[in-house]
Amino acid sequence: MPVYNEAATVRDVLSVVLAQRPVQELIVVDDASTDGSGQALADIAKSDSRIRLLRHEVNRGKGAALATGIALASAPIVMIQDADLEYDPTEYHHLLRPILMNKADVVYGSRFTGRGEHRVLYYWHSVGNKLLTMLSNMATNLNLSDMETCYKVFRREVLQKVTIQEQRFGFEPEITAKVAKLGVRIYEVPISYHGRTYEEGKKINWKDGVRALWCILKYSLFR
Repeated sequence: MPVYNEAATVRDVLSVVLAQRPVQELIVVDDASTDGSGQALADIAKSDSRIRLLRHEVNRGKGAALATGIALASAPIVMIQDADLEYDPTEYHHLLRPILMNKADVVYGSRFTGRGEHRVLYYWHSVGNKLLTMLSNMATNLNLSDMETCYKVFRREVLQKVTIQEQRFGFEPEITAKVAKLGVRIYEVPISYHGRTYEEGKKINWKDGVRALWCILKYSLFR
């Protein structure tokens, strides 16, 4: 779980995540938060031995925080969880099922395949997500419906074969391209999505979309 300035939600998110029966360990990387998130995390970590808390002294971005956490993961299945309330941890069992049934090595949670509640928000964001997913699919020859989703689940040995280079949100197209090249079994399952506005703390912006385009080319076609 990467965390950057999520004091308003991080306590609630950790509470729900830790209440899920499959959770054996929770690696949290505080990416140099300045809003009190670090203290909130430290307080919670004292009360649950499953939490492993790390901190970047300089803000480096979501991809860098994930790379730090992935390198230390020891559980057999690794799931990415943001520190906001856009995604619902009570849906973990849906995401884990294809791996536990030995059908999949990687599972993506899709916001666009029809199950669960979806908050109505930015039209152009949805267009951008679908465009980036289409271009990623063209480059990787996958047929994902939601490449940019936060909820990605991996067998640990698969994920730790990949070296993460992207510091920010370019992680999503990078990991997708690199996993596709491994030739592993990839599944999607539908999830709900409770998006938030920029006033509520959303951080991704148009510059990240441009970077994602470059990452699709860089990691799918050039490497």
